[in-house]
Amino acid sequence: MAKTRHIQKRMSQRAIREEMIALTMKFGIQDQDKIVFNKKGLQGLLCELDNIRKTAQKMMEKGGIVVVESGGSLITTYRLDSYKLH
Repeated sequence: MAKTRHIQKRMSQRAIREEMIALTMKFGIQDQDKIVFNKKGLQGLLCELDNIRKTAQKMMEKGGIVVVESGGSLITTYRLDSYKLH
């Protein structure tokens, strides 16, 4: 999305980085012509990130995960460390 000179200047003045804008755009709540990402929303995001990290660590312990799908159906799954290249 294009940025005006005005927002570029305000981002610089207020130490608001591109990544912060991107997170607000992705996870914030639309309120008329504004997108708001408040403390409650940020706490929810941080909690979700903690859960993702824990799950990823469990997957690492298994060497990764393979999921087999066909025709829009999930068929089976197994540890990556048991995967053999054909």
